[in-house]
Amino acid sequence: MTLAGGGTRPVRAPLVLTALVLVASVANLNLAVANVALPDIGQAFDASQTQLNLIAVGYSVGLAGSVLYLGALGDRFGRKMMLVLGMVLSLPACILAAFAPSVEVLILARLLGGVAAGMAFPTTLALITALWSGPDRTRAIALWSAIGGGISSLGPLVSGALLQSFEWGSVFLVTVPLALVALGFAVYFVPGHVNESTDPVDHLGGIVSVILVAALVLGINFAPVAGMRATALSMLLVAAAAGVAFAIRQLRARYPLYDLRVARRRIFWVAAVAGIVVFGTLMGTMYIGQQFMQNVLGYSTLAAGAAGLPAAAVMVVVAPQSAKLVESHGARFTLLLGYTAIVLGLLVALLLWKEDAQYWKIALGYMLLGAGVGLAGTPASHSLTGSVPVWRAGMASGTADLQRDLGGAIVQSILGALLTAGYSASFAAAIAASPESGDVDQQTQAALEKSFAGAENVAERYPEYANAIETAARAAFLQGDTHAYGAAIAIVLVGAALVFFAYPHRDGERELLARYRDIDEAAVPADL
Repeated sequence: MTLAGGGTRPVRAPLVLTALVLVASVANLNLAVANVALPDIGQAFDASQTQLNLIAVGYSVGLAGSVLYLGALGDRFGRKMMLVLGMVLSLPACILAAFAPSVEVLILARLLGGVAAGMAFPTTLALITALWSGPDRTRAIALWSAIGGGISSLGPLVSGALLQSFEWGSVFLVTVPLALVALGFAVYFVPGHVNESTDPVDHLGGIVSVILVAALVLGINFAPVAGMRATALSMLLVAAAAGVAFAIRQLRARYPLYDLRVARRRIFWVAAVAGIVVFGTLMGTMYIGQQFMQNVLGYSTLAAGAAGLPAAAVMVVVAPQSAKLVESHGARFTLLLGYTAIVLGLLVALLLWKEDAQYWKIALGYMLLGAGVGLAGTPASHSLTGSVPVWRAGMASGTADLQRDLGGAIVQSILGALLTAGYSASFAAAIAASPESGDVDQQTQAALEKSFAGAENVAERYPEYANAIETAARAAFLQGDTHAYGAAIAIVLVGAALVFFAYPHRDGERELLARYRDIDEAAVPADL
């Protein structure tokens, strides 16, 4: 349907957008439900902090590793088909995670769930790009981003409520009914075969992209673990080699999976990096914050889950205003405004989230983070979709998903690694300074240093030392999260500098976008 304002939208647009938002919400909710349960999972399996990191990022790794390849398959063979298939496959993945008998099976289930989301999640934004245009597309993206993000933020609350009465596995069943509803909406309301490509899919490039992302995230996670440094280095070398091979392949392929010539467009690559910083920082902070509230402040799972509600509320309110700011002031201004709010939120976490923190300090930090993501999420996605031809919608949506999932996996892994390293170093120093250090055997010391859950298990075995162990564990956790929040602030400031210096002002942005459209319509190589 063509509108008077020059934009287009599909027939039954509200129902189509509802279906796409529901599908995106399944992926967002699955991404968020694990964090609240991590302390319980840690105790149930006596898991190390690194294993908890892998459970937390496993879904992101599966999604990020597959999203480019699966997005290209959707562009070629049918986006609606990928949408439906992703919803169908998410059901057994959730059930496997809920009843996993070991940490290893749980990590595998999270990876499989991420792959299922990789089929569905990129398709949602690709279909918005294909079905809407003009200001209507900006508003649709804002609603998609805000509602999806808001539902994601509800994940910890729902998980926390379940954990009051049920085992940790119950949190992975939360999305099953939502996935069934989303599946029904997708089947009945989403149109099929809209502006899809007829180019062959670069399967080799897709396989290399999976190796690249998986090796990169695993290498980051293993880096701080004693005895795993060689493995981490090997993974990072594999990631570097895969990155080089992927770039060469995409530059030489007649039908590249990821068109690097389009990706070099200034609006595209700056927006891609900006989104990685925004969503990665949010996921990393939520990951650490949930553990902080339960481990250090002693919050119940329900209270810890509810603590994030201010972020969801602010995000939903702010995101539609972000769409208006993008239209009136441009993406650069809106991104920088969002970055400012995120830095303020991180400063609150760094300076005020201490052992005696009152709830208003937690809420203030989350509200600022929610405002920042609500402001910055729309321009980051809008810039990607607006700077590529519609038949490359899968590439743009895949990149938007990489912002959330690869960005989240990388930043969360970095912050998790710093948390792990800081925690272990602080506890080792506390043991060395203790008069009873000679009585602590090597096995017990390793259990104390590996994670907060490990320290709690030791405290249960030695109740006469429980208070001292728990005090040292809380202090060690705070030492680790101080390093993590400091690094997060540095990452955001670097991202803000990139946007400030490299992204064009509003008029320059509009001129570049018009130029890209002319180039794409003429079907000639992009002038980059």
